[in-house]
Amino acid sequence: MKPVHAGYLYAHFKRESVDGEQIYFALSDGNDPLHFDDLNDGRPVLYSTLGERGVRDPHIVRSPTGDRFYLVATDLRLYDSLDWDRHQRRGSRSIMIWESTDLVNWGDGRLVEVAPPEAGNTWAPEAVWDPEQDAYLVHWSSTLYDNAGHAGDSYNRIMYATTRDFHEFSEPRVWIDRGWHTIDTTVIDHDGVYYRFLKDERSRDGVAPYGKSIFSETSPSLTAADWQPLAEGIGLGAISQGEGPLVYKSNTEDKWYLWIDEFTPERRYVPFETTDLAGGRWTPCKDHRLPKDPCHGVVLPVTAEEYERLRSAWT
Repeated sequence: MKPVHAGYLYAHFKRESVDGEQIYFALSDGNDPLHFDDLNDGRPVLYSTLGERGVRDPHIVRSPTGDRFYLVATDLRLYDSLDWDRHQRRGSRSIMIWESTDLVNWGDGRLVEVAPPEAGNTWAPEAVWDPEQDAYLVHWSSTLYDNAGHAGDSYNRIMYATTRDFHEFSEPRVWIDRGWHTIDTTVIDHDGVYYRFLKDERSRDGVAPYGKSIFSETSPSLTAADWQPLAEGIGLGAISQGEGPLVYKSNTEDKWYLWIDEFTPERRYVPFETTDLAGGRWTPCKDHRLPKDPCHGVVLPVTAEEYERLRSAWT
């Protein structure tokens, strides 16, 4: 029997600052899917002291039995250095992992290397349970190089590996290779179909008219070789550019929400909605309240017991 959800947890990081690149939690106003407030007085709930000593792009997956949660995040801290070239050529090949049985007690995080030696970075990991493989499919973006020094030009592909315990991982494989930069992939399933959203990282021009924006595609299998295109340039017009998509279904009706990070000095996440996930058309939400400076993360539906536990722990 499916659990009855009574609210939403938003796990995220904030812009580059002393504590910005750590894990923050926000809780919805009951079952309202668009009004959130930071927990813990707007302070991080989890800190990384390993690797780069910063974490970004957190994602939480609930186990298929519902009794455990895994949080994965990018091992990256840009506050100390905005050297994007260094982070893509010689950045972390590992992801940060925490696990919990109650969403409150996460224990000590661990750093696990998942990307191959030819990778220069490991960005925006997410995990999704794949019943076809009876395992979690963990995916991320990596720039791959054909030399030990990671010299020359290259581009981000989307990689994946499988795991059953988030300790041991399979050999990484390329999941998406368009021949140009793609990053920030997220997946949701509905009626036997997977919907995949990701960012076209190319600069916008005649060759890439939807560069720096979100596109989507579908498949009945997570590991299918070919996915069917669904939509490009999602949200453009309402926003000037987009990255870091997160998607979730309403707890109370057949409606889905897609947040897109405009990543401008003036604005970060902008939420969109649809009642037809397969249609690929998204409308800007008219009324919403997000935490201050919301950045790339995940919105996870939670039960009434989980909701009260989160609120009691960090309000």
